[in-house]
Formats: sequence, C-alpha cells, structure tokens
Amino acid sequence: MTWTPHATVAVVVEDDQGRFLMVEESSHGQIVFNQPAGHVEEDERILDAALREALEETGYQVRPDYFLGLYTFTAPANGVTYYRFCFAATALTRITDNLDDGIIAAHWLTVDQLKDRQDQLRSPLVLKCIEDYRNGRRFPLDVIVEAQTPPA
Repeated sequence: MTWTPHATVAVVVEDDQGRFLMVEESSHGQIVFNQPAGHVEEDERILDAALREALEETGYQVRPDYFLGLYTFTAPANGVTYYRFCFAATALTRITDNLDDGIIAAHWLTVDQLKDRQDQLRSPLVLKCIEDYRNGRRFPLDVIVEAQTPPA
C-alpha cells in the first residue's frame, strides 16, 4: 500500500474579546468543531489555501499574520496522516453567508467553550494550535518557501 499524506491548512483567528473563529461541521456523521481548515488543492499555494478555506467555511475574509507551525496527526478513524500548516490571522470582514457543503455554521467561541466541547473537536490539533497561539508561538509568513513555476 502506498502511504499518501494529506496536506491541509488551518487558520487561528482571535477577536478582541478573546474568542476564536470556529467552524461547526458534519464529518463522518458527527457534528464537530474545527478551525477554518481544509485540503490544499493541486497547484495551490499553501497560504492561498488557508485564505480560501477561511472564506469558504466562515464567510470571513482574513489577513494572514503569522505561521504557527506544521502539525501532524494520524486519524485513528481512517489511518490517514494529515500535515496541517497552521496560520494566525485577523478577521477583516464577513463578505458572504454562503458556506461550503457540510458546514453548519461559523461561531466565535472562547477557549473554555472549546474545552467544554473537547469531545466534539475534529482532532487534538484544534486546541493544540490555539494553545500554541496563546503561548506566543509566531513565525514570519516567509518561513514557508514555495517554488514558483516559471511561465511557459
């Protein structure tokens, strides 16, 4: 069998009241909470994927501020290894109410509210990314270097 890791992105967005932008979604028949997150599409730059996922899943246009880190997780349910490029961003404006299929709603939740829903978090990386963000973990966005394809 060929090992095929999945490249994903996630965005941690905190408002001025200490709440985090979260997505309530349906996954494998269960309701779970996650940061705005998803897969990097073919030929898509990682940062562009993060901005796209935030918009598609929450309706918010966000400004990327920092790279938080690369997190890995192997899901017990399917054995898939996920490589999660996580960013910290600022919400600019909500520009649409049309959200991706499977997305129930976007919510602003406190850390305590997330801990109360710990059994509903999509993965342990949800709180880990927020904890790292709250502990001051920050890297410049240019720490990610992506080769540009020369024009044909």
